[in-house]
Amino acid sequence: MSRIVALGEAEGVKAFAMVGVDVVAVSDAAALSRTWAGLRDDVGLVILTRSAAQMLGRSLHEAGHPLWAVMP
Repeated sequence: MSRIVALGEAEGVKAFAMVGVDVVAVSDAAALSRTWAGLRDDVGLVILTRSAAQMLGRSLHEAGHPLWAVMP
């Protein structure tokens, strides 16, 4: 079974934990990049905050990463 991960600044992702989503709060671009690059194969969906998506930029579109969505 695939996991869902919410990734971004703590205030934007912490509520997802209440519905069983794995929350990964990051505080800077370096931590975000390391986390994104290190996602395991069992992650099927990553929910990103807008700022996290902006920081990841083009790396979001590289092959081999899970499906992702940006919060409105």
